[in-house]
Amino acid sequence: MANQLRYILKRIIYSFITILVLTSVTFLLMQLLPGDPFTGGKDIPDTVMEALKAKYGLDKPVLQQLIMYIGNALQGDFGISIPDGRAVTDIIKDAFPVSFDLGVRALLFAFIMGILLGIVAAVKRGTAWDSGAMFLALVGVSVPSFIMGALLQYFLALKLGQATGVQVFSIVGWTDWHSKILPAFALAFGSMATVSRLMRTSMLDVLSQDYIKTAKAKGLSQRQIIWRHAVRNAIMPVITVMGPLVAAVLTGAFVVENIFAIPGLGRYFVTSVQTRNYTLIAGTTVFYGTFLILANLVVDIIYGLIDPRIKLTGRKE
Repeated sequence: MANQLRYILKRIIYSFITILVLTSVTFLLMQLLPGDPFTGGKDIPDTVMEALKAKYGLDKPVLQQLIMYIGNALQGDFGISIPDGRAVTDIIKDAFPVSFDLGVRALLFAFIMGILLGIVAAVKRGTAWDSGAMFLALVGVSVPSFIMGALLQYFLALKLGQATGVQVFSIVGWTDWHSKILPAFALAFGSMATVSRLMRTSMLDVLSQDYIKTAKAKGLSQRQIIWRHAVRNAIMPVITVMGPLVAAVLTGAFVVENIFAIPGLGRYFVTSVQTRNYTLIAGTTVFYGTFLILANLVVDIIYGLIDPRIKLTGRKE
């Protein structure tokens, strides 16, 4: 128990340091960006520019601005969105639940379908099932999410609706279940391909182990061998990629949200880059980075709890 608490505390400390570094680097990079968020490329009087910088605290030395920003960020205050005067925290509160909803749907789809495809491909190795599953995986890792989203919009939303006279899928928006299927699928397809390929490889390795042969010799059915013994051990490598997949889904959501006109945080991020809205860029970057760091922390702890061979000290017995 003491080792577990020590490991968790150490991981929390490392995560906190990473968040501080992320916040500092993000803020300093914002200072290096050319232009400013006030003029929009137009010339304004120096007195007006000085007043604007004083209002948003940009007239202070960079180090002082950084210390103030970190202190405010630790309290959940990411500053004010310069063009519209809204608090960045309020924008995140309004928009992130939509992005989170999209991300959860995409992750569930990616893991459930990816694991099932990987199991089928391994069990039916060398058959049409295996070839079909691996073809989908190849398409998933080759086609970017924004291309997949555009294809889904054209064929399943537009053409299918014209052919059947029934609009099963919405082209844009985020209102009812009709509008939430295609964005989640477009966002999840690449991750689903990664999970299916990894699950297939892991399953093939597990199925060749001696304890699987022993289970067969004892007369256990194929279903019992697969679900009670093979899947439980083969799924461990998949769990290790949960953190990176969460990162891939969240960053991919920026593009997908714009394609499907979803009012999530990704649209605000893209707009803030175009308008040089430094505070919103920094706030969303730090927020997403913190979210991903915490997600990886949870995955590390869960991995140690699920696999009894791995202790939270990081050593195998």
